[in-house]
Amino acid sequence: MNNINRHLIALFGATASGKTSIAVEIAKHYPIEVISADSRQIRKKMSIGTAAPTIDEMSAVKHHLIAIVEPNDPWTIEEWLRRATIAADDIFNRNHIPLLLAGTGQYAWTFLKGLQIPLVPPNKEFRLDLEEIAKLEGANVLHKKLSEIDKASADRIDYRNTRRVIRALEINHFTGNPVQPITMAPPNFSWDILGLHWDRSNLYSRSDRRVEFMYEIGLIEETKKLIEEYGTEFEALKSIGYSQTKDYIEGLISKAEAIELTQLDTHRLIRMQDTWFRKDDAAIKWIEADNLKSILSAIEHIVEKHVR
Repeated sequence: MNNINRHLIALFGATASGKTSIAVEIAKHYPIEVISADSRQIRKKMSIGTAAPTIDEMSAVKHHLIAIVEPNDPWTIEEWLRRATIAADDIFNRNHIPLLLAGTGQYAWTFLKGLQIPLVPPNKEFRLDLEEIAKLEGANVLHKKLSEIDKASADRIDYRNTRRVIRALEINHFTGNPVQPITMAPPNFSWDILGLHWDRSNLYSRSDRRVEFMYEIGLIEETKKLIEEYGTEFEALKSIGYSQTKDYIEGLISKAEAIELTQLDTHRLIRMQDTWFRKDDAAIKWIEADNLKSILSAIEHIVEKHVR
């Protein structure tokens, strides 16, 4: 293939929409490499509960930003942006096409729009101290503290979103300044976005089957190992699937209840993802997710347009 311009293709889709399997099909025809924009799949030892790509899938197409940090390591969108930028440059330099698989909308849009976020590395001890305060005294105490030093941030962050409140306090603490408004600096590449559309009921059915499969292939065992090694208080264990499985392991709910609750929370996640991947967004070309021919045709059109 001729040299490729610095043009990235993004594939947007809710959880269980089939992004990875489609990426494998695209890789049969074009020299792509995947950049994962998934806030959970960055963690090691959590492949089942995060529906991370399988060994076979990662052998079929090179993936970046999968299983790169420990389950209990601090992580920020800033760090993901830094690594995603490095990955994209690496892919372009080898004359391949970056394919951004976007499950976490905030990651994807921040990357594509070139939003500039304060580069303040996470501080584990600082965060643990604030998490303990939230646990003992309530999340509203942290939010009140934020309001006293950075009212603008407090006004836009819900007090129940402890993770974001702590992040704002962290930036304030280590920079001595309020969180600055996000600015934009266009990325050094152009891009196209394809969206994978499923009827909502079909997507729920797909996600329900996937949850059942997770429990069949070892989500309970995976969660037990995580608890044995890292305890029960790390943030990633509070995410969908692991939280419910932890409750089952502790005897609080039955296995059937854990499965059902995981399915319902996944439905809620899908609805939330819709707010990031809007059907009326002109920047996204929506394609029926079960029409592989149309997807490959759209990819072909993009590639032909951006080959020098």
